[in-house]
Amino acid sequence: MPRSLVHRAAVSEVLVTGWRSTEGTSYRLGAQWSRGHGYYGAVADTWHDPMLFAESIRQSCLLLAHEALHVPMTHQFLTTRTSFQVDEAGVRLSRPGRPAHVVLDMSLAEVKLRAGNVSSYGYDVVALRDGERVGVGHLKGQCVSPAVYERLRGDRVGARASRPAVQSVDPRLVGRDCEFDVVLGTSVADGVLPLRIDPEHPVLFDHPVDHVSGMVLMEAARQMALLALRAPQALLVACEANFRRYVEFHVPCLVTADAPERDSAGRSWLTIHFHQSGTEVGSCRVALVTGTEN
Repeated sequence: MPRSLVHRAAVSEVLVTGWRSTEGTSYRLGAQWSRGHGYYGAVADTWHDPMLFAESIRQSCLLLAHEALHVPMTHQFLTTRTSFQVDEAGVRLSRPGRPAHVVLDMSLAEVKLRAGNVSSYGYDVVALRDGERVGVGHLKGQCVSPAVYERLRGDRVGARASRPAVQSVDPRLVGRDCEFDVVLGTSVADGVLPLRIDPEHPVLFDHPVDHVSGMVLMEAARQMALLALRAPQALLVACEANFRRYVEFHVPCLVTADAPERDSAGRSWLTIHFHQSGTEVGSCRVALVTGTEN
């Protein structure tokens, strides 16, 4: 799988292994999830990290945008909404340890054209592993030409992030081993934490971007939820992300969490909010399982 089709620089970060058309605007793709991924490693030595599913959805939609919808490689992409839910059994690690070989059945849910060119699209996803359901997902994205992107972004085209100036929260509180992998800084006010990004991170910043990516924001939402629940080994089982504006590098992004709510299935739901300059730029509603026996 060419790295360029899924917008990754490192071969090791390419999760999608192949694709084919099945019927009409439906497609079947393959993906491989390593239990030893450099950032999205095993959770509590029990489950594959469900963020691998989120990244697989992202990569699959980019691949299909280029190969099936014929969006030029020069265009810029923006995810406006993405979501997933996983079944705990579906993401459980194999014993002995092997990667998970996942099938993604994808269908084009919507597509919009502008002047005959694709301007936005949406895909529904069902993930299977050994014939059993892993989870479901959806992604809606926009794509724009270089000229339009320059008009949208102005002098922020090509912006680069600086190394983090804020201290990270204790990595152990958010399920991480080192500060380098933490995307939240220490509190600036009660319940308010700054987003903390490091452009040197080989996974979160695998390739140059001029704004904070949706995957970074989703990881920040997970870490904020783990912190709020005081459950660093909890499993993320659902995420519904909405990205309303570009999240800029050089404006502080403040992260807050609503009070958790527990559903009848024992999942804890929280909504995480992202604000820049007093405006909500995005939000993620996440669900975690905190009390599952291994």
